[in-house]
Amino acid sequence: MDYRKFLGKVESAVLPYFGGASVDAPSRRLRVSTPPAPGWWRFDVQGRTATAREPAGPEGLDGLPLIRGHLWGTRLVREGAVAEPVQLLPEEEPPRFSPVRARRWHDGSLVFEEVEFEGEAEGTARLMLEEGRTLAEVKAVPASLRAAFGYAVLEGASRALGIRFSPVEVRGQVLSVSEGGRPAAEARLRALVSEREAHVRAVEARLLALETQRRQVEEAARLDAELARLRARPRHLERQAQGVTRVERALESAGARLLDSRRLGSERLEVTFGFMGERFISIVEADTLQVVDAGICLAGSDREVNLESLPSVIREAIEDDVLVITRHA
Repeated sequence: MDYRKFLGKVESAVLPYFGGASVDAPSRRLRVSTPPAPGWWRFDVQGRTATAREPAGPEGLDGLPLIRGHLWGTRLVREGAVAEPVQLLPEEEPPRFSPVRARRWHDGSLVFEEVEFEGEAEGTARLMLEEGRTLAEVKAVPASLRAAFGYAVLEGASRALGIRFSPVEVRGQVLSVSEGGRPAAEARLRALVSEREAHVRAVEARLLALETQRRQVEEAARLDAELARLRARPRHLERQAQGVTRVERALESAGARLLDSRRLGSERLEVTFGFMGERFISIVEADTLQVVDAGICLAGSDREVNLESLPSVIREAIEDDVLVITRHA
């Protein structure tokens, strides 16, 4: 049999494209030759390369895990007050707090399926938000809707106070915010600022302690090592592409996805990755991928984890409602 005739074989596949350099098929990740606009596309697939040919309607959603919840901006709020980005929302923006069906795509992303029929609870929640009231006395409101309402109240307070937050940082308090309203939201955001400032003070104190303990011989050794690294710089640059591949593999093995990376001198990398619907920025050693600054509060234990184990630490912090993000894009 002449296998050469199969080398140029082109297949057709309808897939959702979310942006970036790749698109996920049911069984593999494909490189996109020319990135199109986000949406459903019919791709020509040759080997591991996909080329967008024409827009298409959704396909392949039946049988995928079904996720229901209520819409908060571009996120679907589901059970446990989890607020995940939902991809490929319709051009006509659904009403606030709409009940939405989504499917879990093969790469873990949520893909919009449809807006479901709503009852009285959604309209009541919209009215309460517009009037600056709470859901404390409102009955028969689904937990996901209460959580979406709480996030919306926090969002308004965030704009007024100029305090950024991520849903995973306030998830444990979002239901109480839906009942306590704006004062509860502002209190939680100010507490978040205090936690971040405490983290910064702790880091500064540790750095000062290390500086005062440094001996002259240690400084000489550091300078010698720096000189050796500068002399080996050409060879180091040759390994740069391999380093990025190691970062991507480490994150993928932990269920995270590399979004960007950049070198900080010859020793460190700034790595931006997506995990559990959030964006994180960490600094790691370029050679070992040992974490220098996790980008979240680890109470001074950043160097006890590496890039591959960091996502599991983040997951545990989210599940325990103790996550504090210290580095934002």
